[in-house]
Amino acid sequence: MKVEFTINMKALQITEKGRLDVISLPMPEPKPGEVLLRLRYVGFCGSDLNTYRGRNALALSPVIPGHEISATIERLGSDVPATLQVGQVVTVDPYTACGNCPSCRRRRPNACQHNQTLGVQRHGAMREFICLPWQKVIAADGIGLREVALIEPMSVGFHAVERGQVTDADTVLVIGCGMIGVGAIVRATLRGATVIAMDLDDEKLALARELGAAATVNSGTDDVHTRLQELTCGAGPDVVIEAVGAAVTYATAVNEVAFTGRIVCIGYAPTDVTLATRFFVQKELDIRGSRNALPDDFRAVVRYLRRGTCPTDRLISAVVAPEEAADALAAWDAAPGKVFRNLVAFCPE
Repeated sequence: MKVEFTINMKALQITEKGRLDVISLPMPEPKPGEVLLRLRYVGFCGSDLNTYRGRNALALSPVIPGHEISATIERLGSDVPATLQVGQVVTVDPYTACGNCPSCRRRRPNACQHNQTLGVQRHGAMREFICLPWQKVIAADGIGLREVALIEPMSVGFHAVERGQVTDADTVLVIGCGMIGVGAIVRATLRGATVIAMDLDDEKLALARELGAAATVNSGTDDVHTRLQELTCGAGPDVVIEAVGAAVTYATAVNEVAFTGRIVCIGYAPTDVTLATRFFVQKELDIRGSRNALPDDFRAVVRYLRRGTCPTDRLISAVVAPEEAADALAAWDAAPGKVFRNLVAFCPE
């Protein structure tokens, strides 16, 4: 009699509001065109926190979270190009695209009408192994395994700067100095813009200066309007990138941006926002959304991190084992303001 053995792997699952469990899943096998990845580190995103809080209406329930991925290639299925090799350090483009909606037809699949993101509408990467189409795998050689998990959230900020068409002639206000805001600060600085960072936390503002911000505004202690007028010689910033998602920061963006300026919105406000719409017309504003990121944004982050100048240790708040992840997520829920990224180590160096 033939005996079949099933090899199981460890995974994390948000089973209900306020509960994260360690579960066991069968080991996946790569199909043609797929790559089997060994997860090294996976970051907890704000969307994962909202799922844990029961506030993410888009998420599966229960769901395996995680789309901020550091991995190595464990095995290749057939029909995978030779540019991908076993042992290679990689990250993952975690978004899907239908190929047929208006966004996809305009070559902006990051905003696909039917997008499904790992860890939200599809089970994610908080597990030891995962199989994915080779087209979603992005090489990240030359970067430490922990740092690779920062690529996806930073790429969202990079994409927002692209949406804002930022140049070296612009003064850019970045509202919110979390991980996505950090990405926007870095990318705008790389483009030669003068960057003003705004946040409530002085430690985050100090880091923003280290990453290239020319000036900072503490919105809890400074007179925001007066300070911005001083910094821009009365004109207001040419571009405002909203990376918080709150009614007050949306209002600040509209009120403070320069005439004929550009506003890029990343953050989701949890409630409807009342705005001074007269400024839309009087200032002839360009107001743009920014969703996810494109592969070129990922590659731009990879090139930046390869320089070795980013203080990545300051961006990684904690590294925990899967068995410690529930406590880390609960602690983040209790005090979200001080956390950049918590990483779960599935197979560390």
